[in-house]
Amino acid sequence: MKIAFYAGTYVKDKDGAVRTMYQLVSSFLEEGHEVVVWSPDVSPENGRRERVNALPSVPIPLYPDYRLGFYTASTEKQLDAFGPDIVHISTPDIIGGRFLRYAKKRRLPVAAVYHTDFPSYLEYYRLGFAENFVWRYLRKFYTSCDALFVPTGEMQTRLEGRGITNVDIWGRGIDRGLFNPGRRSGPLRGRWGADGRFVIAYAGRFVWYKDIQVVIDVYKKSRRYSDTASRTLFVMIGSGPEEEVLRREMPDAVFPGYLGGTDLPEAYASSDMLLFPSTTEAFGNVVLEALSSGLPAVVSDVGGCQDLVRGSDAGFIVGAGDAGAFWERCQRLLQDRGLYDEKRRKGLDFAERMSWSVINGALIARYRELIERKRRG
Repeated sequence: MKIAFYAGTYVKDKDGAVRTMYQLVSSFLEEGHEVVVWSPDVSPENGRRERVNALPSVPIPLYPDYRLGFYTASTEKQLDAFGPDIVHISTPDIIGGRFLRYAKKRRLPVAAVYHTDFPSYLEYYRLGFAENFVWRYLRKFYTSCDALFVPTGEMQTRLEGRGITNVDIWGRGIDRGLFNPGRRSGPLRGRWGADGRFVIAYAGRFVWYKDIQVVIDVYKKSRRYSDTASRTLFVMIGSGPEEEVLRREMPDAVFPGYLGGTDLPEAYASSDMLLFPSTTEAFGNVVLEALSSGLPAVVSDVGGCQDLVRGSDAGFIVGAGDAGAFWERCQRLLQDRGLYDEKRRKGLDFAERMSWSVINGALIARYRELIERKRRG
């Protein structure tokens, strides 16, 4: 197969969605398929096996970590020169729409992937009034594709309830060689000041739509009593526009910054549990990464993370926004070593079954079916 792959961002380790894209591209290449990637936001890397075309772009105002790209006449020439068998769209933006139109014009099948639950962000930006418009746009976009792949059954049900009927499940895998408990580091914990303390980690963007207010509230509850304050340490892995607020509200938390490569799995493994209250996740890659690193997780009952914790029984699912309930579950893991060890073991067992080769192999087989079906007319 020859796959034309469009992504709004293709910077390695930028976030969980991009790590998923890299794993998929790697799986395509390992099976002998050809992939060319187009993106307005790419990182310079040596030794790439796939060809990457950087689209013209400018930083997005108020959100400079991401870029607004442009589809040009040269983009279409590049596509024609490649001659793809299928078009993969990871981002349903304006450029994604142009890739969709190109595929329709060339009578090529289109596979889209729902990496990010954009409608759930609207309330956090006081744009709830635009939700119906956004859903109309997404419904038109995705129903024009041959298939839309989502990571969980919960997300499939949600999209089908919005009238998007061509939905299939493509789960997410984990690189056990990268994310595993063996990366736990005593020296790193020493630098954090974590010796003899229970490390509660958060990993992700420092933005309100990740429900970081709940993290702040849980932190403050933990500081009400000297016993729990001395026994626990919060480690905030990531970066984002609200970092200054978090540092002010959580003065004795550790902020190791944005981590990539082996630094991220080392930070996970050197922690003791994951606190991740986000309600806007399509899947929750950080949760699977944490489970694979030996961390039980406490997550929200809204969004994709709950499917991972329910399927693994490797933590707790808590009512969205209920900081008191989140802290109560953290305390249970802190105080009951037998419970903690049981949840940790279940998470590791679950991660062992989530091999990328099996999960991506099933998706690649579906791509072959889409191509064959389109050729038969």
